[in-house]
Amino acid sequence: MAVLEIKTAGEIVLKQTAAPVKKIDKRIKKLLDDMAETMYATEGIGIAAPQVGVSLRMIVVDVENKRYDIINPEIISREGSNVDVEGCLSCPDLFGEVERAEKIRVKFTTRYHKEKEIEAEGLLARCIQHEVDHLNGRLFIDIAKNIQKGKPQREGQVK
Repeated sequence: MAVLEIKTAGEIVLKQTAAPVKKIDKRIKKLLDDMAETMYATEGIGIAAPQVGVSLRMIVVDVENKRYDIINPEIISREGSNVDVEGCLSCPDLFGEVERAEKIRVKFTTRYHKEKEIEAEGLLARCIQHEVDHLNGRLFIDIAKNIQKGKPQREGQVK
């Protein structure tokens, strides 16, 4: 595994719509592992392939010590609304308030070629929505309010 370079706001790959993963092979699995290592090394809780310069629809999320490798995610339902503070590995030292659905249902493929559907709420739902935004060429700073420099006052923000 390797720690990869994180692309920052202004880089074209972060504004593009990522392509679907067509075949899950050793290269894709290695990329998922490298993304996870990069996320852990930078103390994030989520990372999307475009953030490491690869325009493919895959994300890695780790909330409450449970890692999800999510390929070709599709949010199929949203419920409720919640505003909370977010940050992003691609926008270092910025944070702001973002409104997201409180609860979502997401359909995706696992690294083991299994179609899966999960219901997520709270921080997990927020993190998945944040990372799926990356796959659609959208950064949190495009939708955040009250953007500030520095670090938020509390732990657990989405990165």
